[in-house]
Parts: sequence; structure tokens; C-alpha cells
Amino acid sequence: MPYKPKRSCRYSGCSKLTDDVYCEEHKKLMNRHYDSFQRGYNGSERYGGNWRKIRNCYIKRHPLCEHCFAEGRCVTANLVHHIKPLSQGGTHDEINLMSLCYSCHEKIHGGRGGQNL
Repeated sequence: MPYKPKRSCRYSGCSKLTDDVYCEEHKKLMNRHYDSFQRGYNGSERYGGNWRKIRNCYIKRHPLCEHCFAEGRCVTANLVHHIKPLSQGGTHDEINLMSLCYSCHEKIHGGRGGQNL
């Protein structure tokens, strides 16, 4: 199967070709910009090594997407979601977590980070 053609980096003035939205150089820059201005917090402070351990243990115990499973479908979970966001006082406790596939996570956040479900 053929690959998609590469396209220009979306960073203003950059002419490098990439498979992604930004080239490697500008991807790092835009991620830092997103963390600073869009998220309003440093993701590595909130989601450091401790979170990765909690997430990995939770996803091993709950390997299926909890929303899809409730609807009778067996879909592998890719993400661990905080039911009550950390920004609103939520914690990493197991009662505040749920395993989700990418699709269900996007439905919850609506692609904008707000709770929609």
C-alpha cells in the first residue's frame, strides 16, 4: 500500500517536508507552546513518572475501553482518563480513573479538552 505524500511543515516560513503537521524541529517548539498557553500547566509536572506507573497498572487491570464494553463491544483501551479532571480537584485514585479507546476519549473531550459526555 503506498504512503501518503509528504507535505510542508505548517510552521510559518518552514519549507521542510514531513509526514506529520510539523517537522521534528518545530513539533517540539509547538508542543512547548501548547503546554504553556493552551493547557495552562506543565504536563511533565502533572503527569510525571508516578502517573505513568499508575496508568500502566490501571490499564493492565482494565485492558478494554469501559465505554465500549458497556455498549457490548470489546475494544482495546489506549488511554486512562480522569473522570474528575485534575484541574478541578481530581486525583489519580482508581475510583477517578477509567480506561478508554481514542474514539471514546475524543467523544468525552470533544477534541477541545472540555467534558461533553
